[in-house]
Amino acid sequence: MRKLLFESLIRPPLTEPAPASAGAAAEELAAAVDSKAHRRLGRSLAIRAIDAGSCNGCELEMHALSNAFYDIERFGIRFVASPRHADVLMVTGPVTKNMAEALERTYNATPEPKWVVALGDCARDGGCFAGSYAVVGGVSKIVPVDLHIAGCPPSPTDILKGLLALLDHVIEGSG
Repeated sequence: MRKLLFESLIRPPLTEPAPASAGAAAEELAAAVDSKAHRRLGRSLAIRAIDAGSCNGCELEMHALSNAFYDIERFGIRFVASPRHADVLMVTGPVTKNMAEALERTYNATPEPKWVVALGDCARDGGCFAGSYAVVGGVSKIVPVDLHIAGCPPSPTDILKGLLALLDHVIEGSG
């Protein structure tokens, strides 16, 4: 123990260098989403994440948007804890029978204007879990879906592209 304490006094701290920037493409996408959100909503975009029964692969990619690499909060896009503060419900996973009512209640608790994004192949049609006794199916079987982002799991860049496509769609007046 003493040896360990002395070594910790001599050695520099074990830290990693700061991550490189996410790249110009991701930064452009995030800035475009922020600009369109301000144009449509007059403020930044608030997203409520809902796990309707996923394997957590899509959540990991979605949470990567908030890490130091992508850091989408600097562009005004933020994840919120309550559906009452959300503009977008980002739903992952096939909807299980246990989560169907919770998803519907969350949808009903979200104020207008609201949009639902089904994230990943499982949220679209149940994916590899389709036909299971515990799965209702895709998100659109429970609540209306405005956008499907394909992938298993979709990358953070794909998620940003999807959000940009959603805002483009609603700005054009059809959503």
